[in-house]
Amino acid sequence: MIAEDRLAILDTNVLVHLARGRAAGRFIDDTLGLSKRPERPLISVVTIGEIFSLAEQWEWGSGRKDQLTALLKNVVHVPVHPMVVRRYGELDSFLIRSGRRIQQNDVWIAATASVLGCVLVTTDKDFTVLEEAGLIELCYIDSVSLPKG
Repeated sequence: MIAEDRLAILDTNVLVHLARGRAAGRFIDDTLGLSKRPERPLISVVTIGEIFSLAEQWEWGSGRKDQLTALLKNVVHVPVHPMVVRRYGELDSFLIRSGRRIQQNDVWIAATASVLGCVLVTTDKDFTVLEEAGLIELCYIDSVSLPKG
C-alpha cells in the first residue's frame, strides 16, 4: 500500500495492465486504490513513449488504443526536467559501477521517481537494485500474484 500523502508514479508495465482493463489491472487499481487516491498517479513521458511503442508492436486495435488514450487523461504526465536529466546520469553511473544494468528507459523512469520523491509502482524486479541502494522507493507487485484473465 502507498500512504495517501505520497505520490505514486507508475511504471510502464503497470500502465499496460491498467490499459488492458482486465483482472490484473483491476486488481492493481483496487489493491493500491489508484483511482481513489487524492492525487492522480504520475507517469514519466518516457512511459508514454514506451506504451505507444508496445501498442504498435502488439497491434492493439482502435478500441484498446482508445482505452489507453482515456487512461492517459487520468494520470499526470511528468516531463524530463533538467533535474531528471542529472539524476539519470547519477543513476546510470551507479548501475554501471555496480554491474547491475537495467533498461535505459527504466533508468529515466527511476530518475523521475527519485527527483520527485515518488513511490515507483512496478512489476519489474530490475528496480530493486536502486531501492536497495536507497535511491528510489518501490511498491513492487509480483506479477505471479496477479489474477489471470
